Amino acid sequence: MNYKKLGNTDLDVSTICLGTMTWGEQNTQEEGFKQMDYAMNEGVNFWDTAELYSIPPKKNTYGKTEEIIGNWFQKTKKRNKIILATKVSGPGLSWIRGGGNQYDEKNLNEAVEGSLKRLKTDYIDLYQLHWPERKSNFFGKLGYQHKDENDWNKFENVLNSLDKIIKSGKIRFIGLSNETAWGLSKFLEISKLKNLPRMMSVQNPYSLLNRTYEVGLAEVSVREESGLLAYSPLAFGYLTGKYRNGELPQNSRMKLFGDQFGRYKTKNGQLAIEKYYEIANKHRLDFAQMALKFCEIQPFVTSVIIGATTMEQLKTDVESVNVKLTDKIIKEINEIQKTYPNPCP
Repeated sequence: MNYKKLGNTDLDVSTICLGTMTWGEQNTQEEGFKQMDYAMNEGVNFWDTAELYSIPPKKNTYGKTEEIIGNWFQKTKKRNKIILATKVSGPGLSWIRGGGNQYDEKNLNEAVEGSLKRLKTDYIDLYQLHWPERKSNFFGKLGYQHKDENDWNKFENVLNSLDKIIKSGKIRFIGLSNETAWGLSKFLEISKLKNLPRMMSVQNPYSLLNRTYEVGLAEVSVREESGLLAYSPLAFGYLTGKYRNGELPQNSRMKLFGDQFGRYKTKNGQLAIEKYYEIANKHRLDFAQMALKFCEIQPFVTSVIIGATTMEQLKTDVESVNVKLTDKIIKEINEIQKTYPNPCP
C-alpha cells in the first residue's frame, strides 16, 4: 500500500480509501465486515463514510452505514488502527434535522454526537461538510449562476463552531466535500486570518471521465496542502467496462439506481469509455486498475475512494496500487481527454 500525508497533518493515510456508502443498501453488515477485514489487512487504513449513508439517500437507511462500521469497531476493538472520515449532511433533506441549513453550531454538534454514537467511538479523525449550503455548481452542475443570498452560515462562523468541537476532542481535523475553488480558498484564507482550523482535504469527483478538478482546485490543493479525496474514480462502475454495449448487470448500481445518476450516460462519455478501454486492453491492464491508478498518481490527490459491492471488486481495486502507468500510457490517456474533455462532470 502507498501512503500520503493528510493535508499538513502528521497522519499517513493510505492512497486507497475504503468507501462505504453501499453498506446497508446493496451490502449487508456481514459483507461490510468482510470488506473492512480485508481492507485493513491490505494496509488500507483510511475509511470514509457519512451520516447520510446508505446511498441512495432515504429516511429509512439514514445512518445505517455508520452503524455497521460502529458494530465492526465494537466487535474487533480495532478503532485505533483506522483513520476515520465522516460527513455532516448539507441542506435539503427533510429527515435530517428538518432539512434546512446544517452548519450552525447547534446542528453541527447534534450531527457529531449522532455520528459518534452510531460509530461507537469517541472521536472522528476527519469531519467533512458534505456539500455547500450556498447555491453553487456541485453534483455535476456546469456553469455558475449567481444569486445574492445571505441565508447560509458564513465560513467564519462554521469554523468557529468546528473549532469548539475540535477542542472538545470529538473531531481531530476538518475537510470539505463537493466544494469549489472559491469555497476552499475562502475557508483557507479565513483560517489563516483568524487562527482557526484549516480544511485538510476536499472530497470531490475525479476520474478519467471528469477531470474538472484540474482546472482550478488542483493548484489550490498542491500549494495549500489540502489534497483531493477523489470520489467516483470509476464513474459508478462505467470505468470497469461492465456497462459497455449498454449492458446492465443484475444488482449493479446503474441497474438499481441508474435513473439517479444520469451524468454517466452521455454520448461522449460512452465514446470516451470505449477509447480508454482500448488503451487498457492494448497494454494488458485491468481497466478499473488503470483508471484508479491514473487518479492515485496525480500530485493533488491524497487518496482515491473506492466503493465495491463484491469482494472480487474490492480486491481488484486495492491491488491497483501495484500497477505502473508508463509515460506512453499517460500520453494516450491525455489524448482521449483532449478529444472528449470531461464528458461526465
